[in-house]
Amino acid sequence: MQKLILDLDTGVDDALAISYALGSPEVDLIGITGTYGNVLLDQGVRNALAITDLMGHPEVKVYKGLPHSSTADSFEVLPVSAFIHGENGIGDAVIPDSNREPESEPAVDFIIDAVKTYGKDLTYVPTGPMTNIAAALKKAPEIKDEIGKIVLMGGALTVCGNVNAWEEANISQDPDAANELFRSGAPVTMVGLDVTLQTLLTYKETARWRNLGTQAGTFLADMTDFYIKAYETTSPHLGGCGLHDPLAVGVAVDPTLVTCLPINMQVETEGPTRGRTIGDNTRLNDPHKTMQVAIGVDVPRFLDEFMTRITRLAEQKA
Repeated sequence: MQKLILDLDTGVDDALAISYALGSPEVDLIGITGTYGNVLLDQGVRNALAITDLMGHPEVKVYKGLPHSSTADSFEVLPVSAFIHGENGIGDAVIPDSNREPESEPAVDFIIDAVKTYGKDLTYVPTGPMTNIAAALKKAPEIKDEIGKIVLMGGALTVCGNVNAWEEANISQDPDAANELFRSGAPVTMVGLDVTLQTLLTYKETARWRNLGTQAGTFLADMTDFYIKAYETTSPHLGGCGLHDPLAVGVAVDPTLVTCLPINMQVETEGPTRGRTIGDNTRLNDPHKTMQVAIGVDVPRFLDEFMTRITRLAEQKA
């Protein structure tokens, strides 16, 4: 069975990504590594522990990653992040704290150890900044050739960014780390705004969760309704909320959900367009393409998989 690590700044769509992974029998979620972004590191780790408990999977271990970008000394949550994800990162929905603690092993070491243990059977899915994986690659460069695949949520190639015209939010948190990953030669699939903004959830779907009458279903509905409401302000033209992080998990489970462009990528780290994800001109003619960029998605099939898997999980948790 495919082994999976989620690297999360556990906000709303990260919580949905956890639920998707736990509802997917094809994968074994062996751990969650925490990062910063939608929330501070400690809040995200708290959320991941609480959500895995709520969904009936307290066996999933959670590891603390790096608390800020590779080029900064600290991190503060942006007001827009709190507006979209809530002060607690999960739409201000209230769920019990876990009685578990994060593991003592640092996330970076866990990532390296997991690659050494599982090799090509391991898939790593970062849905926040790329700080942890860049640090792991710096500490153990050989893992780029040993890991099965990396499926990230971040970036934008054929559409504009959501921070500014060229920059997507996850990449913007640590462009230098993302560039190191993109140019490392590791087998990376970029699931960016090109496709995630085509996968939308509405109040119609969240009502299905609420009508389950379970604690998990009510939590998912409350949390996601908060997220949809924020989208009504930030992106009223969409008519729903983007399923960013869950789509990355979906692609990790089933790569045929998306159509990809093979291209060697980089992230611009200097100048006014710092944070832009773009083709690497220095490797344009290299026949070996180390990255795949999702540019098309089977929306009906993904949404069906998403709702089926998460609803089945939530209805089991009274």
